[in-house]
Amino acid sequence: MDDKLNVTYITLVGYAEMGKYRYLFVFIMFTVYILNICFNFTIVSLIWIHKNLHEPMYVFIAALLLNSIVYNTAMYPKLLINFLSEQQIISYSACLLQCFVYYFLSASDFLLLSAMAYDRYVSICKPLQYPTIMRKTIVSIILGLAWLVPACQIAVPIILSANMKLCKLTLNAIFCNNSIYSLYCVSSRERSIFDVFALVNLALLPLLFIFFTYTRILIISYRSCREVRTKAAQTCLPHLIVLICFSCLCAYDVIIIQLDLESELHLIMTLQAFLYYPLFNPIIYGLKMKEISKHLKRLFCQTKVI
Repeated sequence: MDDKLNVTYITLVGYAEMGKYRYLFVFIMFTVYILNICFNFTIVSLIWIHKNLHEPMYVFIAALLLNSIVYNTAMYPKLLINFLSEQQIISYSACLLQCFVYYFLSASDFLLLSAMAYDRYVSICKPLQYPTIMRKTIVSIILGLAWLVPACQIAVPIILSANMKLCKLTLNAIFCNNSIYSLYCVSSRERSIFDVFALVNLALLPLLFIFFTYTRILIISYRSCREVRTKAAQTCLPHLIVLICFSCLCAYDVIIIQLDLESELHLIMTLQAFLYYPLFNPIIYGLKMKEISKHLKRLFCQTKVI
């Protein structure tokens, strides 16, 4: 505790396992950060510039990649500073803010993936009604809800945690996630209720909706002609790959607080969220989405000519 500034600092002891490989991690993570920002920004810019990409599916992809830009901009600089510092500390208020950003954007991603699933369902299963159902107004409302609902629901347990008494000031992690619960002297029943509500409302229900939607798409595609099956495979497969990878990372994050993993294994698993996954979305959508891939090829071909 700093008496002059009245600021409580948390020590992040997860970095102790880095040892002599610390600078290697800095180089890798800085490279991933730069590539992530460049790849995501390029695809978002292409969707913004080209009118043929102003369809709901690409708008939702742009929103998902925009979340990734905000997430990495909020998380990576502090991680890199901690890697290079002799003492890895973070103020308790900044820790709560980091926790809020992490879970708010993760929940928002689930809702955006649900919106993509619904968009593909309407496009493939109700093609004649698609222009009527997926109007610009509806898309704008869905985007607003995908950001506003998680922000409000995640804010509640964070606010409840702000005034709770801390019995520990060391966190066995490299950033602030649900492991901060180990710092508190007593558990909060109200916060636990809100956590369960948010988990069900922002993760489990969207996940069930997505699986139900894609099941319906697969059934209808199987009964339809080859052209419909091809369209379903081309547009749904990238979303499913992203969903499965993202769900696995979220599942690990939810159960980690209940597990007593060795610190090295904990570190390795946690780093997955910052090493390969940030590049996963732009690569999948850039290579697998036909229209985006076309514009990327044109962009890089023009760059080579110039």
